[in-house]
Amino acid sequence: MDTGSIKKLLNGFGFISREGSDDLFFHSEDLVDVSFDSLQEGDTVQFEAGSGPKGPKAVNVSKVDADAPVADAE
Repeated sequence: MDTGSIKKLLNGFGFISREGSDDLFFHSEDLVDVSFDSLQEGDTVQFEAGSGPKGPKAVNVSKVDADAPVADAE
C-alpha cells in the first residue's frame, strides 16, 4: 500500500497528494473503515493505486492513525 495525505476535499470526493507522483482522485465509495466526514485536509492515508473510468485513482483508502505504524508497500 502507498501512503499520502489528503490534499483537497470536495463534495463526496477528494485528492490525495503523494510524494514523487501525481495527485490521485478518490471517491467516498473508495474509503475503508473511515467515513468521508471524518477526513480532514492534511490527514495521512494509506491506499492502493487503481484506475477508474477517467484515469488513475486511489482505492481502498484508509486513514492512518497518528499512533499506528504505517504498513510497508508490498
